[in-house]
Amino acid sequence: MDRLTVKEAAPYIGCSEFKLRDMVRLKQVPCYRIGSRILFRKVVLDQWIAQQERENAQGVR
Repeated sequence: MDRLTVKEAAPYIGCSEFKLRDMVRLKQVPCYRIGSRILFRKVVLDQWIAQQERENAQGVR
């Protein structure tokens, strides 16, 4: 299972670490925590990105 830290996930999805942490705080991006560490599964981020693309194409938001 590919796991990404905030530092690795931010460039992967195309945003800053600060923005990604803010999105986590607002529960806008799927993640999980182990203690204080925020982690992301790469496959889940890929699914989330695809969902965002579908919603944007349909004019949702």
